[in-house]
Amino acid sequence: MTSTHSIDHESQSQPPLEAYGIIGNLETCAHVSREGSIDWCCFPAVDSSSVFTKILDWDDGGSWCIQPATEFSSKHVYLEDTNVLKTTFETDVGRVSLTDFMPVVDHSYNTNTPPRAIYRRISGEAGTVDLTVECSPVIDYARAMPDVKHEGTAVIVDHPDQLVLSSMPSVSLKRNVATASLSIDAGEDRWFVLEYGSTDPTDGISHQDVLDETIEYWRDWAHLENETVFQRALLEGPWREYVIRSSLVLKLLISNETQAICAAPTTSLPEEIGGVRNWDYRYNWLRDSAFTTQALYKTGHKQEARAYLDWFIELCDEYDPETLQPMYGLRGEPVPDEEVLDHLSGYRGSTPVRTGNAAKEQRQLDMYGEIVEAVYETSRRGEMLRPSDWCAIRTLVEYVCRIWDEPDSGIWEVRSDPQHFVYSKVMCWVALDRAIEITETTRFDGPVDRWREERSAIKRAVLKRGYNESMGSFIRSFDEQSKLDATGLLIPLTGFLPFEDERVQGTIETTMQRLVTDNGLVQRYEGRDGVAGDEGAFLLCSFWLIDALALSGRTEEAVSIFENVLSFTNPLGLLSEEIDPSTGMHLGNTPQAFSHIGLINSALYIESVRREAVPEPIPRGAAGSDVLEGTASSRDQTSER
Repeated sequence: MTSTHSIDHESQSQPPLEAYGIIGNLETCAHVSREGSIDWCCFPAVDSSSVFTKILDWDDGGSWCIQPATEFSSKHVYLEDTNVLKTTFETDVGRVSLTDFMPVVDHSYNTNTPPRAIYRRISGEAGTVDLTVECSPVIDYARAMPDVKHEGTAVIVDHPDQLVLSSMPSVSLKRNVATASLSIDAGEDRWFVLEYGSTDPTDGISHQDVLDETIEYWRDWAHLENETVFQRALLEGPWREYVIRSSLVLKLLISNETQAICAAPTTSLPEEIGGVRNWDYRYNWLRDSAFTTQALYKTGHKQEARAYLDWFIELCDEYDPETLQPMYGLRGEPVPDEEVLDHLSGYRGSTPVRTGNAAKEQRQLDMYGEIVEAVYETSRRGEMLRPSDWCAIRTLVEYVCRIWDEPDSGIWEVRSDPQHFVYSKVMCWVALDRAIEITETTRFDGPVDRWREERSAIKRAVLKRGYNESMGSFIRSFDEQSKLDATGLLIPLTGFLPFEDERVQGTIETTMQRLVTDNGLVQRYEGRDGVAGDEGAFLLCSFWLIDALALSGRTEEAVSIFENVLSFTNPLGLLSEEIDPSTGMHLGNTPQAFSHIGLINSALYIESVRREAVPEPIPRGAAGSDVLEGTASSRDQTSER
């Protein structure tokens, strides 16, 4: 996964989103462009205010750039199976490489944890290359310019988390901008380290040792011993590189403090260039729980999956179901109120730029099913369910019995009036179905007879009001009988109906006719959502289509679409939230956890069907699943039909 392009350093324009790589330390992340510029980074945490904001304001946002002083071409790669990024610059007179990384903040791994910092190493590879270093930090999303001073070989930035940039012996200072020039010969290395949370540069630490330890950490994490036939098949199969990269992305997005995962490490990257669909994704959505824990378990990372499960069960225990919000900060705190930053010009002029997220106040009924599904998936993989866990889940399921027939804002968080979304109803059914299964397979109990009655009532309502006979498809909501939604592809994966059911296959066909773009990507839905403008094709929906085809036994179609979607990964293997169907450009916040979770799951399902007897739970009714353990839902197909 590499790419090359040419740059005139005098006339650079804002890079496409697919030109960025990401580094991080399990607390925060930094976006590094192919031109050697860190254009987005927040200290001390991923949801803190930004220090480098150039990606959201090309002129005044601030960045930290290291690049040749003359015209160059560049390419970047990750060091194999790590989150260490290497950019190589070619000029007419020589070649240099820039290695970017952040030491991992993991006290269980590092006995002498290095400082919280961004490390950047310039290495001469051929000839002599002149370079420019320019660092222009900002405060609070570029609302203020910090005082910057030069002391010895360090640049000190007056910031709430005190920034210290070392190895800057000869500096030109102008307001908040520190600039230096240097020449690098072949065989020569030069290090730059930006520490935060420190008052003075850290001495006595070998930069190379820190790099070596960081590489070792990521490779140890990525190379877990694969315990199952499935894991070996997946991680040694044709898409290993993509699966490993997706796993490494997910790990970067997980808070090492709480194990919560942010949906993406950015805010307000647009779903349409020049559009208004710009949202802050630096928080944890509870619905991500089921998808994330499954992806982590499937790639062998049980510790993270269990810790994440513990985190959101604690939230369920702390809050009553009716006050439980769809998203929280990474430390379990409420998400900030939504705010518009009018002073920022936005990515390529896309405004408004927002922080916080007003969707935290919405009712999203699907999330209850996804929470119970995560608990169920975890327990059937051998993890013990504690009495306190079940108490919280049982309370949540009782709440679902009371409110499943009310409207909500749904998985897509519409800002129009709430509706009776079909997917929300199906996931309420899942909450009851999985709770019933848990009571039947464990020592825990509950009012199972009433849960069965409510489960049957939900199914009858969905089949009567959520399916359009003339379309031959499940629809978006009870309120919009002619509108389609890609979430219909998930109905068989939940066990609500078997894959061979004609209504399931009709939904797949109708989706392919009406929501699939000319280049094989999938749009989210038809109908109103209360927000102006358009958006790109949603990558997770494309993976849902792949899953539905694979598990229906239509493997060749699934593989064809899967390989097409993989062609939209950036040269580093990263995926954003959406793709512009007309240009192939990445859109939305990036990298997107949902997209990488979707990639892992699709690789899983394709390989499961290909190998038939892989001992990995997949939905009952899927192709080849007769030899595998499934859910209880198939027992109820006749009575609830």
